[in-house]
Amino acid sequence: MFTKATINDLEEISNIESICFPIKEAATKKQIENRIKAYSDYFYILKENNKIISFINGIISNEKDLTDNMYEDTTIHNKNDNWYFIFGVDTHPSYQHKGNAIKLMNYVIEDIKRQNKLGIVLTCKKELITFYEQFGYKNEGISKSTHGNEIWYQMRLTF
Repeated sequence: MFTKATINDLEEISNIESICFPIKEAATKKQIENRIKAYSDYFYILKENNKIISFINGIISNEKDLTDNMYEDTTIHNKNDNWYFIFGVDTHPSYQHKGNAIKLMNYVIEDIKRQNKLGIVLTCKKELITFYEQFGYKNEGISKSTHGNEIWYQMRLTF
């Protein structure tokens, strides 16, 4: 079942985030709370048996590239802008490699298309480039983002 995050999902989401990302990259519980409060319509969840198994969250903006300040500053979000910037694609380890992230990404892509946005931008590590390419994302090279002191590649899906 696909749904949108509510504040009632905070504990479960925060737990999954802390499992899926190293501490220097993971959003804090407070950051997740702020995101849910500011743009829950862009916090997509996949549930199975009423349990969150995967989620994708991000903002809508007219910025060209994903930048580090987007992770913190919820005021950048403007639902009337043209690009969806994904901050994270998290799937609980027990549900990984079973097509759940693919199902959720396809759902998100269709929802963003329905809203007549220009496309989606995300960053990923080198080993995930081919995963995102299967959806039509194009690798734009090393991102300006250094979130968590890592090297990220910016991927863009244009509709």
